[in-house]
Amino acid sequence: MASKKNVVPEAREALDRFKMEAASEVGVNLKQGYNGDLTSKQAGSVGGQMVKKMIQSYEQNMK
Repeated sequence: MASKKNVVPEAREALDRFKMEAASEVGVNLKQGYNGDLTSKQAGSVGGQMVKKMIQSYEQNMK
């Protein structure tokens, strides 16, 4: 079973900000804490946007 423990605990805040930014970009209203009321489509769109932004950042840094 995967652990939810972060390798770098200080990164939690940055990851939360990143997630909120991605959610805002796709029009999903996240709140701090539990967001179990989201549909699978909404949660997937947030995760997909996060991956898209990470790939864009990686590609920009390769140049």
